[in-house]
Amino acid sequence: MKYLKADTLRLAATYLTIIMVMSIGFSIVLYQVSAGQLDRPRPRDRLGPLVERADIDDILSERAAEGKQELRLQLIILNIMTLLMGGLLSYLLAERTLRPIEENMQAQAQFVSDASHELRTPLAALMAANEVALRDKKLTLPGARQVLADNVSDVTRLQQLTASLLDMLRDEQGEFRMDTVALQSVVADSMGIVAAGAVARYIAIDDQTDALFVRGNYDALVQLVTVLLDNAVKYSPDHASIQVTAVAKGKSVTLSVRDQGMGIDEASLPHIFTRFYRADKARSHGENDGYGLGLAIAKRLVAMHHGKISAESQPGKGTTFRVVLPLVDAPRA
Repeated sequence: MKYLKADTLRLAATYLTIIMVMSIGFSIVLYQVSAGQLDRPRPRDRLGPLVERADIDDILSERAAEGKQELRLQLIILNIMTLLMGGLLSYLLAERTLRPIEENMQAQAQFVSDASHELRTPLAALMAANEVALRDKKLTLPGARQVLADNVSDVTRLQQLTASLLDMLRDEQGEFRMDTVALQSVVADSMGIVAAGAVARYIAIDDQTDALFVRGNYDALVQLVTVLLDNAVKYSPDHASIQVTAVAKGKSVTLSVRDQGMGIDEASLPHIFTRFYRADKARSHGENDGYGLGLAIAKRLVAMHHGKISAESQPGKGTTFRVVLPLVDAPRA
């Protein structure tokens, strides 16, 4: 526990204090009950005439004192063992309790660091371009217009980045309202969102989605499929095609989005769902280059639907994303 070491020790001390209070309290009660039994008067009429009562009283008192001393010693040893074992167990329990909190803190710190880095890059480029333009005494009107156009492009990219960050924050903190959702409607709405970009590059989207229903949040599922389709359009060559299918198997539905892009190399494939991770920049189309948030958002949306997402890719042969969601029966008319 690197970041919460002091908190772990404090929590362990709290646990240990509770354990020791209970142990010492139990020991006091046990000692009092046992001492009371040792001090209980013995019936003297059964001792017989040959034994002096004074001698018997001395023997019994001595035995009672020895018993009390032995009991105190045993209870002290017991409490020392409880202290040692309880200390170890308390620390392990405190560490286990705080580990998810520390992991969350580390994830948040990494998220803020990565987001700051991603925001800093376009801001630095925007500032540098403006400074160069301001120092250029021979700047013409067409040149100024070009600088302004570049500024608008950079600001648009920043808006896209901040929107993605807000979407991810909302997805992690929000709660979904689950309903019975038709996958055909989800895919149709998602295709409408990415249609303009696909048409501009003559990319066809072949929808082969069956009439299947899942349990989920409609808007979130549209966002999920939109991310996958937008990713497929972004990394597909012009005049390519994208296939969308949904097939039921058992109690689940597998939604697949397959493109004909240049694919993802084997080394990058395990990391594509990591925030801000971007594979080989050769897959980028310049102004269409993303910030590595889309697939991370998609993974989060799938997890909140209790589903699974995976990717299969071969360089030069395209990529297929598969989303497995729980299948439900069609709603009754």
